Amino acid sequence: MSRSDFIMSRKNALNKRYKELVEQAYNFRQTDSALSDISEFKAIKLLDKINRLNYLSRDMVQTAS
Repeated sequence: MSRSDFIMSRKNALNKRYKELVEQAYNFRQTDSALSDISEFKAIKLLDKINRLNYLSRDMVQTAS
């Protein structure tokens, strides 16, 4: 597996988990605000990781040109 394939597969897995956490935070918003905040915080941390991977994949595309 090449590095770009690894980054793309990792990014897809993180995106899936991010969407699950955002949905979970939304669902908990009315019943348990503490759990909602925790899910939202985890989602924000994942979004930061996704953005780092986006930066890496952008960098690899520019060096290939």
